[in-house]
Amino acid sequence: MSRRRKSRVEVIRDVLKEAGNGANKTRIMYRSNLNFACFNRYFRELIEKGLIVEAESNPDGTKIYKTSDKGLQLLEILEKADELI
Repeated sequence: MSRRRKSRVEVIRDVLKEAGNGANKTRIMYRSNLNFACFNRYFRELIEKGLIVEAESNPDGTKIYKTSDKGLQLLEILEKADELI
């Protein structure tokens, strides 16, 4: 059984959704079902555009990232568009 590739919109939606409650990069990457190179490309872009922000750091130094208000607005739009299609 062949698996189709996720579209750009699907990848962005998945990453924003997984970062919604705050998570480290590894968790977001695995829960979004992306490989390292693909994840880093999208993640960097989402940070640069202010859609994901660094929320805090754990005592062990692990950074926690969270979807920003701007990112939540985009996520809402993408989910509404998905419903319409």
